[in-house]
Amino acid sequence: MAIGVNQLRDWVFKKVHTSNLVYNTCWEDPRCDRELMEFDSDSSIVMITSAGCNALDYLLDHPRQINCIDMNPRQNALLHLKLAAIKHNSFEDLFHLFGQGVHPNIKEYYQRLRPSLPAFAAEYWDTRLNFFNGKGLRKSFYYYGTSGTFALLVKQYVKSLGNVNQKIQQLFEAKDLEEQRAIYFEIEERILNKLVAWVMNRHVTLTLLGVPRSQRELVLEKYQKGVMGFIKACFRQVFTELSLKDNYFWHVYLKGAYTKDCAPNYLLEKHQADLRANAARINIHTTTISQFLKEHPGNYSHFILLDHQDWLAANNIPALEEEWELILKNSRPGTRILLRSAAERVDFFPDFVLDALDFEQEVTAATHKRDRVGTYASVYMGTVK
Repeated sequence: MAIGVNQLRDWVFKKVHTSNLVYNTCWEDPRCDRELMEFDSDSSIVMITSAGCNALDYLLDHPRQINCIDMNPRQNALLHLKLAAIKHNSFEDLFHLFGQGVHPNIKEYYQRLRPSLPAFAAEYWDTRLNFFNGKGLRKSFYYYGTSGTFALLVKQYVKSLGNVNQKIQQLFEAKDLEEQRAIYFEIEERILNKLVAWVMNRHVTLTLLGVPRSQRELVLEKYQKGVMGFIKACFRQVFTELSLKDNYFWHVYLKGAYTKDCAPNYLLEKHQADLRANAARINIHTTTISQFLKEHPGNYSHFILLDHQDWLAANNIPALEEEWELILKNSRPGTRILLRSAAERVDFFPDFVLDALDFEQEVTAATHKRDRVGTYASVYMGTVK
């Protein structure tokens, strides 16, 4: 019976992730990544696209090339749209589109961007301009996609809690960490109640957030209260140990928009000239990491794997081993490889990987404490010997 349930859950997850835009914004802190990776003008990067925000952030270090890989073409279509808006050279339009998640003249503006899009991206966005029109219940792009759907549900839930919404606003405007901490503990029990615990421990909820069953099981191994226990630990780290003044991740999640003072680097006006100058250095591929390396062998300096190896470790060990073999084959001495995990301690590295890499856990542990997202249990950075 359990096997049947798990198979159904995996089928639902696959169905959602092969039919929808999942991530409308990146949920990994590029400030930590850039500190760990130390990109320079000789850097040749291979990374998972996600929503494309972080690839644009890395451009500010002027790497030689960034190869963005994603199996979901919708994620790549999103990055193509961001690049087209940046190249169009109108910061006001760019910020309407991806800062506020609403553009007042989306149809006209899109027609100006469309010639810069590849065919598959144009085909995708042709029928989805409503994501940016600000009408209906979803009044922002950041309430579309599966993770955006969940963000909208969170917004509606918070609105139902009386003055909690006002308290969250005060949380982001706190004058110092002490005031921020006091406000958070005032509302913690109201926002993390039994109903939320029940919802967050449901597989469908986690599917909307892009969390596969294998990652949920890793969380259950550590936290007695399951996903809710993990969320409480995450919230306490983010909302009581780190200033929220520049935490654009949670700002957009809870409010559906960025501000010009609290936004990813690609949405700050001061970076637009650099982004336009370097935009051609991004190459976008709809495939797997392994297939990309088979088709584009090279001497890469950096790999950013996000958390997808959690899924491979639980579901496809041969694919995990093949990916590592190809990564090492296409690396140079000193190549840095970064990944995140829902597990506090990763034990799925093949022996040949442990032999080939030096893992710098002290450095990653220090940056992990400053991570403004807080949704991963661990971060690993290995350097090729």
